Amino acid sequence: QVQLVESGGGLVQAGGSLRLSCAASGRTFSTYGMGWFRQAPGKEREFVAAITWFAGNTYYADFVKGRFTISRDNAKNTLYLQIDSLKPEDTATYYCAASRRGDLKSASFYNYWGQGTQVTVSS
Repeated sequence: QVQLVESGGGLVQAGGSLRLSCAASGRTFSTYGMGWFRQAPGKEREFVAAITWFAGNTYYADFVKGRFTISRDNAKNTLYLQIDSLKPEDTATYYCAASRRGDLKSASFYNYWGQGTQVTVSS
């Protein structure tokens, strides 16, 4: 069992930066692939970024275009998402999730989800 709690969201002006965190409970955090997804009002949840549990390989959605950086600190049981050059279209609820195995770009392969943290970008 893994419990996930996101933090770090907020209201920011376009061009600004945020660092989202996801604190995980459970001693097996380091064995899970981790990902960030987001959902804007009226839209489906979409993949943002993911990182594997062992080698720390990272994957990003095409729209990220170098603005987002995912990282993890297994010693602290924490996942991060650094978001730079924020745009109004980045406004969404951001969720972290943990996956035992499978395609980390697909939400269906994630076993545990956090409650989300709201990111609002003003123009």
